[in-house]
Amino acid sequence: MMGKKTDCRKDCQISRHLRDVPPGKLLMIRHPLSGEGCLREFSDAELLTDTGLSAGTRLKTETYMLYPGIELSYNYFLGDRFRFHHRHKDCVLSIDHCCRGRIGWEMKGGLSLYFGSGDLSFHATDKCSDSVITLPLGYYEGLTVSLDLSVLRTTLPELLRDAELDVCALCQSFCGEKETAALPASPRIRHIFSEVYDLPEKMRRPYLKLKCQELLLFLSMTGPSENTVFDSFHSEQAEIIRRIHDAMTSDLKKRYTIEELSRQYLINTAALKSVFKSVYGMPVASYMKQYRIMKAAELLRNTDRSVSAVASEVGYESQSKFSAAFKDIMKILPTDYRRQYT
Repeated sequence: MMGKKTDCRKDCQISRHLRDVPPGKLLMIRHPLSGEGCLREFSDAELLTDTGLSAGTRLKTETYMLYPGIELSYNYFLGDRFRFHHRHKDCVLSIDHCCRGRIGWEMKGGLSLYFGSGDLSFHATDKCSDSVITLPLGYYEGLTVSLDLSVLRTTLPELLRDAELDVCALCQSFCGEKETAALPASPRIRHIFSEVYDLPEKMRRPYLKLKCQELLLFLSMTGPSENTVFDSFHSEQAEIIRRIHDAMTSDLKKRYTIEELSRQYLINTAALKSVFKSVYGMPVASYMKQYRIMKAAELLRNTDRSVSAVASEVGYESQSKFSAAFKDIMKILPTDYRRQYT
């Protein structure tokens, strides 16, 4: 769901995981290897914008130490942009899976990597120990599997040892020359992660142990060469794309062409289209169509403006074209949609 980020946040399921986190705070929970007790620590979220969305930023990570050298963290984020710090060792590989929403990492060396629902990403944690995180849709739920290669070189779980898994070769395969990579959503990835987000607490640790091993065996058999790997790009390009996005969404009555935006923001058209899709997950035209319709749905729910007035407000001069676009996205005509809320 697009629309204003606040609408996405209201509708998504992430809020229930953040009921114990006040606005502007980060809660970190750690479950030790022994499985006994947990450590809870609050800190201030380091926000990078002062928008209304940022004022409601709430962040939570819950980490389970599963084996020596292997831990898994659930991540629940609502917000816009914030800085993320963490202590890191050398030779730790981070594997991230996105359940819902979209996330961008701006890492050391000026690299940016964006991925969305169902995707996997890979990077060494020294690249993100002091990074900027952007949530293009205003929310993100996912998990992180962290592999301490210095430990796993000599201490692998028995199943992975029997499979002769080489964790260093795995790291080199996905994070060798480019240092970061991401694999697009696929049925096999979906199969691995389909049940890990809603586990009963007493089942989490044993189930996550199995799933982490399944993930590593899958990656060792697959390799990035068999997939279309997303490219990382420079953070300056992502910043330009965010400014373009803000311009297009600040006044929906105005429609821009790719060529106009290219000239105005000094970015070639191919890079504009490619980086926009990487950041926001859709081509420019598809994204803006969905954004307009989600904004229209909000106006139909919350105001008494006529359908024609709403159509004009979101950039449609023809009410019939607006109705067709609305039905294409929402699977219902705007008049019938409004009737549900009156």
